[in-house]
Amino acid sequence: MKSTHILAYSMVLGACCSPLLADNSTNRLTRPESLSGWQLLFDGNSTEGWRNYQQDSVSEGWKVQDGELIREGKNAGDLITIKKYKYFELLLDYKISEAGNSGLMFHVTEDHPKPYQSGPEIQIQDNVAGHDPQKSGWLYQLYKPRSPAWAAARESGVLDATRPAGQWNQIYVRIAPNQCTVTMNGQNYYGFNIGDADWKRRVAESKFANWEGFGSAGSGHICLQDHGNLVSFRSIKIRELDEDGKAPQPVDGSLAVQGTLAFPNLKWQGWEPIDESGNVVSKGLRILELTYAKGDGNRLFAATQRGRIYTFENRPDVTESNLFLDLQEPVTFFPSGGANEQGLLGLAMHPDFVKNGQFFVYYTRRGNHQTVISRFHVSKDNPNKADRDSEEVLLEIDQPFQNHNGGSIEFGPDGMLYVALGDGGLRNDPVASGQDLGQLLGSILRIDVDSRSEGLAYGIPADNPFVGRAGARPEIYAIGVRNPWRIAFDKKTGRLWMGDVGQELWEEVDVITKGGNYGWSNREGNYAFGNRDDVEGVPPSIDPVWVYDHTIGKSITGGRVFNSERIPELTGKYIYADYVSGAVWALTYDAATGQATRNDLISAGGIPVLAFGEDPQGEVYYMIETTKGDAIYRFESK
Repeated sequence: MKSTHILAYSMVLGACCSPLLADNSTNRLTRPESLSGWQLLFDGNSTEGWRNYQQDSVSEGWKVQDGELIREGKNAGDLITIKKYKYFELLLDYKISEAGNSGLMFHVTEDHPKPYQSGPEIQIQDNVAGHDPQKSGWLYQLYKPRSPAWAAARESGVLDATRPAGQWNQIYVRIAPNQCTVTMNGQNYYGFNIGDADWKRRVAESKFANWEGFGSAGSGHICLQDHGNLVSFRSIKIRELDEDGKAPQPVDGSLAVQGTLAFPNLKWQGWEPIDESGNVVSKGLRILELTYAKGDGNRLFAATQRGRIYTFENRPDVTESNLFLDLQEPVTFFPSGGANEQGLLGLAMHPDFVKNGQFFVYYTRRGNHQTVISRFHVSKDNPNKADRDSEEVLLEIDQPFQNHNGGSIEFGPDGMLYVALGDGGLRNDPVASGQDLGQLLGSILRIDVDSRSEGLAYGIPADNPFVGRAGARPEIYAIGVRNPWRIAFDKKTGRLWMGDVGQELWEEVDVITKGGNYGWSNREGNYAFGNRDDVEGVPPSIDPVWVYDHTIGKSITGGRVFNSERIPELTGKYIYADYVSGAVWALTYDAATGQATRNDLISAGGIPVLAFGEDPQGEVYYMIETTKGDAIYRFESK
């Protein structure tokens, strides 16, 4: 039976406590987590795997009720894991009482009277009514939140991502030889390296210098502190890491598939790997789109981030390409400072290109960083040349920062143009665009390029999901995206796929539906993010089809569904990658359940894929940066 204290606590505060897991599956592992080595430290039913500090059992002051591990009784005592851990990642949810205090310690040994005398403590407290200047998430007397160098000039004060007393918060801790980090509700607080000069200096200047061996054990127990206040924990998950800080791939198996150069003899007209001074180009050829025009023979179109579009015959032995359009003058020069996510980012050929010669581009404008969506026409005299003077700007969007531009554009099977827009940049979605129907940023747009609505250079489809809603932009098809890199239609099913680049912890794959909300920036992956209140009037969040964490990879490259029959083991699978880790995977999707049923490994690393492309036969290609021109690859069976 619940005590009066706990019952009142739940009744008063429970209604406002949105779950950290999007589908309410607390104390459970998601399938990607299970595959990549995560384990539960608390199953919601018992205290198995725990004991009190310097004791053999758990005191009666710790209760398991309604899936929560609650410190409620008198003299509960500090709780530690039975097992010791060296390198690991830890996720847990906590809910602190008003003015309450607790702590999370790691590498705790039992050779001192108190666990905090050996194990560094991550503070847990009520930041509003609490009495300690060391706020929740701070490494007590050692580290507090700090902005990364690239963001510091635009941020002020000390970041506080915590939610109020009575609401669930999530702490993530990584203890590894190559980097230790702490995040609060998905927002990065600080990084450190145990035992380096900075660590030793901070310890020496703290009260912990009084205890021999503090923070230097190298391994130990994980501890939940009894500070005399009511506190609850749930969804405690841990993953042990290898000596090099790596974790298992989240895969069901591996495919006997490899990449091979698709067009080994292809030369790019007007592009040389050496500049005028005879030096190798510092930023090489970066192809971000490889596509085709429906019914236009067997040629392909390739768009580079610098602003050039090429066309060439889709033959393995092709040698020559034609410079179709050169937009380097108006397009942001992406190798310049802070502009690596800018440039010519998207290309889409009109479904009736063979009749009207129209194609569309997405680029960032040099000088003011605006996003520009434009229409061009092919030259009347030369099918391998576009008319540079035919540009018609359809849409201009101001960008508050230089990153998170998204940039891919695709025509859907309905003939409408879909535009992927990031949240505007920096970190933590500072302009709150992700859940704002009144902004175009942070959304997928759907426009009609063959009509015009009043005052616009394009049409608003009447069946767009937010047409007629007060304060909402009618162009919006879906919301809640951070940096969609990239989107693509499955030409066989018409399904729209998206890879959305995460911030600190999770990369995700989504299937986009009309009016869908994909959570950002109230959520990243399956978990709540930050401490913003939920926005009224927006659709409920939709779970990703698949996620992976930042120990596996740190920048998803959204892919395409392989619709060719040439490699049966890939047919029908969504091929995607991670740019930072260089891994490539093949995802199997069950439309009936809306779930991914299998994730297979193609490459564990070493292939920094910029983007994926497709040809009329449903063949999927991938592109990498090159200083030699060998940028486009396709898959072959081993």
